[in-house]
Amino acid sequence: MRISARFALLACILAATPALAETHQVKMLNRGESGAMVYEPDFLAIAPGDSVKFIATHPTHNAASIPGFLPAGAEPFKGKINEEIEVIFSEPGLYGIQCIPHLAMGMVMLIQVGEPSASNVKIPAQLPARARQRFEQIVQRELSAP
Repeated sequence: MRISARFALLACILAATPALAETHQVKMLNRGESGAMVYEPDFLAIAPGDSVKFIATHPTHNAASIPGFLPAGAEPFKGKINEEIEVIFSEPGLYGIQCIPHLAMGMVMLIQVGEPSASNVKIPAQLPARARQRFEQIVQRELSAP
């Protein structure tokens, strides 16, 4: 009986422990502080296991991973247009995110999971010029800062 009481107490303690993972929110906007067709924020540094909720603020946006701009072992994702989705980021590394209809307009963001090195950033060459430019701005601003 004594073991059962201890087991029950342990189960209660574990059930009461809050989850350590966080949920971060990102808005998909026609216009934001940094211009037209943007994610706000356009950069997140999160812990492995955290999730990101992409909030549709206009019926023409989505959030999707960029092929070739994911850590090894990461699962790609693609939300539907005007769909609010929540994605769990488990693999450490850098994730390039795009709004598929507005990629050519530079609607991209960068998510850093864990502590990857800024020197490991490899922006895919096949991206449209405006998308590459925005990624370069994000990298320079966020990852290269001391």
